[in-house]
Amino acid sequence: MASTLSALRRRAAAHPRLVVAVQLLAGLVFVLSIAWAVRGSFRAAGDDLRDANLALFALACAVLAVYYLAFVVGWMRIFADWKIHISYPAALRAEMVSMLAKYVPGGVWTPAARVVAMRRSGVDNAALVTAAMAIEAGLSAVSGVMVFVISLAWVDGVHAPIIPLVAFAVVVAALVQPRVFRPLMARILRRFGYTEPLPPTRPATMAFLLVYYAGTWVIGGIALWLLLRSVGAHPDPQSIVYLGGVAAVGAIVAVLVVIAPSGLGVREGTMYGLMLAVAPKGAALGATLLNRVAITVVELLLLLVGGAILKARGQTDEDEPMQLRDAQT
Repeated sequence: MASTLSALRRRAAAHPRLVVAVQLLAGLVFVLSIAWAVRGSFRAAGDDLRDANLALFALACAVLAVYYLAFVVGWMRIFADWKIHISYPAALRAEMVSMLAKYVPGGVWTPAARVVAMRRSGVDNAALVTAAMAIEAGLSAVSGVMVFVISLAWVDGVHAPIIPLVAFAVVVAALVQPRVFRPLMARILRRFGYTEPLPPTRPATMAFLLVYYAGTWVIGGIALWLLLRSVGAHPDPQSIVYLGGVAAVGAIVAVLVVIAPSGLGVREGTMYGLMLAVAPKGAALGATLLNRVAITVVELLLLLVGGAILKARGQTDEDEPMQLRDAQT
């Protein structure tokens, strides 16, 4: 099995254009399949979108921006635990660059973009950035599943694979546990020529981030709730936590299905199906489509804002973080 995977990796590396073409084709087939499955809802969604409340849409975008701005703090906290301090604008730029890189087929551009952005901020250790991304993604996913499962206590009619989701969260939680994560990540990184030991992450920091990321998902739920209201739906305020979980599950699926750039189509199909528990079909589809527009616009604007602040401060090329060796003393 290992030899087969190695052979596939070698072939993929030898034919990168073919890999991208296969990804694009598979993603197109998936998107068309979803479109065919929800074709009956497009007319109602079109009516809702034409009558969308632009003020509520703008407010949803503002709340979504707050979600991203809060999420960046988690990234900074991981590095601060390793005694590496980066400025908020630099962290914001790194996050947004990698978010937008998800739209590029290939799967490797997201971590590559984050590594390059962090290098411009003075953090040259690609292995360290990759490990931080793994911690960030793992804890965010686990907290998202927690929010989703907890919200089921007051939302009825949800049709979701609860057991696989919980099992996924348990496995990820075990993998990011420091005693498991450090040797596992070090072993993976050695395959790419990185031999430096990873600094430890305190259990208190991991616990804090787990709760903190859960809070950011609730903020995301507020944005999704506003998007539903903008297309004429009237979900109860108590559904906000559930919608935060919906956003989390959609994001998790988007990451797992690597054939779709930025989870295009996959994320939307997942969120649409889950939102049917709190909204009619047309409104659920309309809000799903607006959500894609909102996240793309907000990510781009925040990237520009982060870059502009860094340029204004004269920190475009350097940010003077503490060196990794200081984190290991």
